[in-house]
Formats: sequence, structure tokens, C-alpha cells
Amino acid sequence: MTYEPIRPPFTLSFEEMPKKELGRYLEWFGEALPQRVGKLTKAVQSTPGYESWQPDGNPSSLSLLGQWFVTQIAVRPRSENEIKNIEKKTKFPIDIPCEELTDHTLSLAMDIGMYLSQVFLKNHPSLKWEQPLANKKFIDYGQPVLVAFKLGPFNPVRMVVTFAYGVVSQKRKGDGLWDIFEKWSKLVA
Repeated sequence: MTYEPIRPPFTLSFEEMPKKELGRYLEWFGEALPQRVGKLTKAVQSTPGYESWQPDGNPSSLSLLGQWFVTQIAVRPRSENEIKNIEKKTKFPIDIPCEELTDHTLSLAMDIGMYLSQVFLKNHPSLKWEQPLANKKFIDYGQPVLVAFKLGPFNPVRMVVTFAYGVVSQKRKGDGLWDIFEKWSKLVA
């Protein structure tokens, strides 16, 4: 499979980015979305057994996509420096896994999150994009999120990254993307 990883022209340290740069990030995200879904499509369709997958916006497409993504998820060892930085940011002592998702996996997660957003928007026209900028401590500060859910904003990229971590910890399986869509669809306001 030839896959060109996403390379946002931003730091992605959202809480540290000036608001003007965050605005440019949101614009870039919207412009990059169709191209990234195209790259994702080529990657999926070039994998034996997944040639027929279509990014048609139908929820059923998430099942096969999720099964494919599970076969692509990879981890690498975390450096001591990474572990120390995470420890500094946590208020309470927690066990920090010694593995991290690879850049390749994170790139796929971002592309899949972009596609997942399109499935939501196609099937729930009341949803719209927003960029929370009120509180830098908000988990999705500065990131593109879908709004009009009863539980609050939905960050599709973060959800797919979380799904990937769940697969690594063996708590999630290939049906996870469909599950995310199904559960959050019930929460559309």
C-alpha cells in the first residue's frame, strides 16, 4: 500500500496556537478533507479484500473501514522523555503505557476521522462544524468538532484515535467505527 501521511502545516499544540493560527487551521482542515478522504480511499482499496470499499457516506461503509483500520494500527515504544512529559501534564498519578501509536496510525486516524465526519454530516443534516475557542483547558480546544449532540461537541479525529488506542489495549474490535456512529447518532439533538 502506498499511503502519503497527512502533514498539517501546524504544530497541533492547539492550546499554544494563537487564535488567528487556529482559524487558519480550521480553514486548512476543511480544504484538506476531500483530498485526505481520497488518499484514504486509495489506501483501503489497494489492500486485498477491501478493493470494493466505497466512501459513499453510508453508515454501513464504517464497518468495513473499521475492520481495515484494525489491520493497520501499529505502535512504537514511548521514549523516557515522552513519558516524563505526560507525567508533568497529569494532575494525578496514572499508569502511562510504554507504547504510542505510530505516526502512520495517527495519520490514518485523522483521515478516517475526516471521513467519519462526512458520514455524520450526510446522515444528520442538523450537525455543523464549530471550533471551540472559549476555554484552553477544554479537551477539544481549537479543534474542528461537530455540534448539535446532546452530550456536547463531537471530535471525529479524537474519537478515531481513541478507538485505535482501544484496539491496542484489546478493548475494541473492528466494529468500533460503526459503534461510534450508532451511539452518537442517538445523541443528535
